[in-house]
Amino acid sequence: MGFLVRLFLCVLILGVTLYAYVSKHNVLTEARMRVPKLQQELSSIEEENVRLGFAIEKFENPLHLMELARKPEFSHLKHPYTTEIVVVELPKKEGEDRP
Repeated sequence: MGFLVRLFLCVLILGVTLYAYVSKHNVLTEARMRVPKLQQELSSIEEENVRLGFAIEKFENPLHLMELARKPEFSHLKHPYTTEIVVVELPKKEGEDRP
């Protein structure tokens, strides 16, 4: 009778261990299946960042800004005189080199 109890206990422990192993393996497989989709999303986000960077550079181009300044909706804007420009110097922090 004792032998059967020990055998049943061993089989039960083996079954629980195998179940835990298969469960962890399934979690790992699900993660591996999500990786390609996440890589695709990441690459599309990076491409969008590059596109937006080019759009910002194009918009901030001095020639484009001068064209905008000539448009009637921006006619109220004017270039400041050098006497109107105020330079604010920030205090230096310790250990920081600032020109």
